[in-house]
Amino acid sequence: MIQDIKLLEGVQRRATWLVHGIADLKYDDRLKRLGLDRLKNRRLRSDLIETYKIFNGNYSINRELFVDIYDMSLDDGKLFKRRFRLDVRKLSLVTE
Repeated sequence: MIQDIKLLEGVQRRATWLVHGIADLKYDDRLKRLGLDRLKNRRLRSDLIETYKIFNGNYSINRELFVDIYDMSLDDGKLFKRRFRLDVRKLSLVTE
């Protein structure tokens, strides 16, 4: 999976380099100019959005399958990712 992430980031790096007029900038500056984020940040953002949707009932799945909820009566409730034996469920949420 890490190899795939590096491959995708390389594709994005190459694509930003091909944009006329910004090829001489550093990679992070090219991303900023184009209004893009690194792949890691985009994956984190999409995982947070999906978690929000799960907890607000947008999907008909049992949220306790993915996370343990502690102190939800308080404003600063905490979510803890469950431990899984199978990679399918383990990799469905960001582990970083």
